[in-house]
Amino acid sequence: MPHSPNLTTNQRSKVVIAVGGGIAAYKVCEVVSTLFKIGVEVRVILTNSAQKFITPLTLATLSRHPAYTDDDFWQANHPRPLHIELGEWADLLVIAPLTANTLAKLNSGMADNLLTNTVLASTSPVLLAPAMNTDMWEQLTVQRNWQQLLQDNRYHGMSTASGLLACDRIGAGRMAEPAEIVTHIQSLLHTKGSQDLAGKRVLISAGGTREYFDPVRFIGNPSTGKMGLALAQAALHRGANVTLVHGAASWNAPLGVQAIPVMTAAEMQQVMLEYLPSADVIIMSAAVADVKPRDYSAEKLPKRSLPQSLPLEPVPDIVAQLAQHKQPHQLLIGFAAQTGDIVTPAMAKLQTKQLDAIVANPIDQPHSGFGSDNNQAILIDSQGRKLEIPPCSKLQMAHQLFDFVAQ
Repeated sequence: MPHSPNLTTNQRSKVVIAVGGGIAAYKVCEVVSTLFKIGVEVRVILTNSAQKFITPLTLATLSRHPAYTDDDFWQANHPRPLHIELGEWADLLVIAPLTANTLAKLNSGMADNLLTNTVLASTSPVLLAPAMNTDMWEQLTVQRNWQQLLQDNRYHGMSTASGLLACDRIGAGRMAEPAEIVTHIQSLLHTKGSQDLAGKRVLISAGGTREYFDPVRFIGNPSTGKMGLALAQAALHRGANVTLVHGAASWNAPLGVQAIPVMTAAEMQQVMLEYLPSADVIIMSAAVADVKPRDYSAEKLPKRSLPQSLPLEPVPDIVAQLAQHKQPHQLLIGFAAQTGDIVTPAMAKLQTKQLDAIVANPIDQPHSGFGSDNNQAILIDSQGRKLEIPPCSKLQMAHQLFDFVAQ
């Protein structure tokens, strides 16, 4: 399951979660619970069909606020019409699961229940998480509705996953996992629905490389790739076409991201250079090894045969090679994980490797760097501009980096 870091905001964000009638409705419980825990105000709408799968009481308990149904919609016990109040209150609307029926209504502008009326009474971004049987999802009419609706920049669609469905069919149509939905919500709360990377191709490297001297032993580092994952999530949510080249990882790449696993620096070099020509933005957040063992044994070395000293040789300098081959319209950003003074070595790397910008981040500070869900950094560009990013989630740091790039 993709990692879902906290994304703090200056004030409590307000999200309306609208639940459609499908078995995936049970996943919404985790979404609502997580949002409450990270300080987001949540209001929940259930369609009549949704109540066949999950009760208003469950979601009211998790959100700490009464959940609304169509019965509430038709009662005159609100100072103003309920759909107007909810539509104006929300910073973001989320529909999960999105059914074929609700999709068709949204695409045609229908307003026959509380959910659809609230959508039309709001100007906020709308996040859609579809879920349905594979044959239903792949119907020409459903796909036409889906593509037409997403032409409206207000709507943000999440990809469906493939796997075993509740109908025992194996195929596309699974709703995105709760952590993915929460992360996308956090992104949209930050960007307010802006798709400033739409049409752009973003190439990201992540994680640590491993340089083996026998089949089970290697030189490596503690990088988990979480920063690169957050960068991929942020870019995807801002509309980019994302390719993520990553080392060994305990997470799965987000739906919609082209993920290419590699192991060694040489493998990462090959893939990054292959995808470089088509990229608009290249971000080298991977912790690439500096050296590798000179010799390699195809069989595991017995403990008694381990060398007393390990001859080493340098590995390719990937970011320097990317800089040599990049075109003027491309933007190349490097990372410098440092201890102590982080600015001086980062400035040197920025200049010697001819980067457009560099992210200097400390790995000797609490709750920052390798393996942490949070980070902090100083972003420096080739014009000398600096942006200090105080401790925050890695997702928030990723968005601040892209905000800086957009400026």
